[in-house]
Amino acid sequence: MKKSKAAFTQLNTDTNKKSRSKESKTWYKLDLSAIVYPTLQRRDFSSVYRLSVVLKEPILPDILQRAVDTALKRFPTYKVAIRKGLFWRYLEPNNRPGPFVQPDISNPCMPMPFKANNRYLIRIYYHECRIAFEAHHSLGDGTGGMCVLQTITAVYLRLLGHTVSNGGFVLDVDAQPDPEELEDAYMRYANAQVRPPRPGEKAYRVRGTKEPFYTLNIIDGIMSVKEVMAVAAKYNATITEYLNSVLLYALMQKQDNEWHRKKRPLKIAMPVNLRRFFPSKTLRNFITMIYPSIDPRLGEYTFDEIVVHVHNYMRYYINEKFLRGDITTNAATQRNPVIRIVPLFIKDFTVRFFYTKVQDRNSSAGLTNMGALKVPEDMKPHIRRFDIYMGQPFSSRTNCAISSFGDTLTINFASSIAESDVERYFFRKLVQDGIHVKIESNRQKP
Repeated sequence: MKKSKAAFTQLNTDTNKKSRSKESKTWYKLDLSAIVYPTLQRRDFSSVYRLSVVLKEPILPDILQRAVDTALKRFPTYKVAIRKGLFWRYLEPNNRPGPFVQPDISNPCMPMPFKANNRYLIRIYYHECRIAFEAHHSLGDGTGGMCVLQTITAVYLRLLGHTVSNGGFVLDVDAQPDPEELEDAYMRYANAQVRPPRPGEKAYRVRGTKEPFYTLNIIDGIMSVKEVMAVAAKYNATITEYLNSVLLYALMQKQDNEWHRKKRPLKIAMPVNLRRFFPSKTLRNFITMIYPSIDPRLGEYTFDEIVVHVHNYMRYYINEKFLRGDITTNAATQRNPVIRIVPLFIKDFTVRFFYTKVQDRNSSAGLTNMGALKVPEDMKPHIRRFDIYMGQPFSSRTNCAISSFGDTLTINFASSIAESDVERYFFRKLVQDGIHVKIESNRQKP
């Protein structure tokens, strides 16, 4: 009997060793977008974004920590550490203690050193009624991050005794991840025969007083979805088209006041969620960039003209065929057999040079719209709103993120410039159009 028990113990030990060995060998290639972000990492560019949810009751940190520990097991591509190989970086499972919830800080989206925080590439903060989730962009985009945040929030509410169903961005924490959630969706759809050209002319850059390291100025505008939708309809535009136009209009006013400087095109870097056009459940990055723009060198633009221009631009570029061509363009370098064997340090130098000298100069501001955020019906009564911050810009500019929940539309500006001229012009135009705006900020004098 003792021999049999010993044999069983040994078998169990061997099984556990095999299981751990299998787990340790699990790793994930960085997706097509994620490859860029670690390369660009520097002290004043973090590649970190923030998503937050404001509940109706103050957050209990101990309960939140339990929720994080429970929910993160469902997201293997977020519970990882980044490693450097000879040719590529990759993600491997991270079983170190953490990540640990912590009180919120005044400047969000701080740089995320890869060896700090037990090598985790995510942070969870709390403040009063807010839960904030920060993630390095090498893990995924806002859609994937929103799944993590909403699932953590759902588990948190359940631990408080509330009934919250699964559905939408709230995933079943007891289920195994769908293999499609872990895929690099870019490579599945990169099969167009023609690659569209890329815009390359240098865009106008907002000038101002650079804030000291590390200061990220936040200005939030909170308003009614119905009011914004009604105003957008008057211009025969969608909400996204209208708000893009308002931001271009604000940038035009800013540039006009710099009369002594040479005028340049005004371009907005806008990510498009490719899941709308190419079915995928991936929780990793699956976006591409478009650049709504106007060129004031051609003459003066009225706001109505800007709206028409943006509307036509969106209709032309946001379609399945063009986007597939853009995906194929991005995938071409990774598929090139010669480039694949180039040492990582050479790849890093090339990517960094291209981004700083070409890509980063191609936009005046950033704008993303996650649209109407939905949660399970029994979760709605506990939530006031969501906020999204694009994080530290690579160069001196402002980034703008938009989301809505119920009838609350939130516009979150993040900037490393002391002056808030662009934000002021932006919200002033909304007010002129009859939209009631409530302003919140981490600045002492918004």
